[in-house]
Amino acid sequence: MKLPDILKEKEGEYAEIMPEEEESNYVRIMIEKLDKYSSVDRIIRKLKDGNIVIAKIKELKDSNEEELRHSITKIRTACESLNGDIAGVGEEWIIVTPNTANISRESY
Repeated sequence: MKLPDILKEKEGEYAEIMPEEEESNYVRIMIEKLDKYSSVDRIIRKLKDGNIVIAKIKELKDSNEEELRHSITKIRTACESLNGDIAGVGEEWIIVTPNTANISRESY
């Protein structure tokens, strides 16, 4: 490994070498709870930020199925406008992805 020229010129002194800031190529996976209609905006905001959101819908399903339908419709509309994806996982969860990820629907 070659030392930078600036370190060779200044014997006796030291320089702290910090890693260069790199753009993060990671996608965050966030866990949320969809327990009321107002939770939808928080989920959509996280989706717009490029995060994958896994949301628990069981509470809202048990308490108010009509509100759950409206919530899912609003999230689905946001997904379509962002070229994202949405899928249900069992009866208790949904997964919402930005356009950088897609959900495979292959059966095993």
